Amino acid sequence: MTGQQMLAEAVLASRGLLTRYLDGFDEESRTRQATNLPNHVVWCLGHCALTMHRAAELLDGRSISETDFTTDATADCAHRFNAESIALGSCPTEDADCYPTLARALEIYETACDRLAACARVADDDTLNRTVQWGASELTLWSLVLRVTFHNGMHGGQITDLRRAMGLARVIK
Repeated sequence: MTGQQMLAEAVLASRGLLTRYLDGFDEESRTRQATNLPNHVVWCLGHCALTMHRAAELLDGRSISETDFTTDATADCAHRFNAESIALGSCPTEDADCYPTLARALEIYETACDRLAACARVADDDTLNRTVQWGASELTLWSLVLRVTFHNGMHGGQITDLRRAMGLARVIK
């Protein structure tokens, strides 16, 4: 297995490791927040998807999908995320009208996983070893793919905490 294949498989593994915790959430609870837990399920899905698209953008040069994200604050958000509402530092709201449905949010998240995995799989060594700016950090693209994969896991942990706070059944038994 090549390094590119390993990176791609890591991204794809993170998809299932997060989505397994969506069991029990529905349209009514998709934007529910709990005390001292600032994020909700749909925000986490959108935030992780946006982060993966931003990383993929550095690999393939294509911008984020306008069918999945918008920067127009007045746009209908039933089928796509307002990128500002899920970006780093955003404050999630329980207003369901500000977010896509759970099914659509999951589709956007899975599409982002597929894109990042595909980008990692076809990137050459020179591209993966290229150093880029990511927030306040400077890192290689291969390490960014791993970092974003870990980021998905961190938000999966937030969903796990939210599940507990909402009294949902355990996923891993």
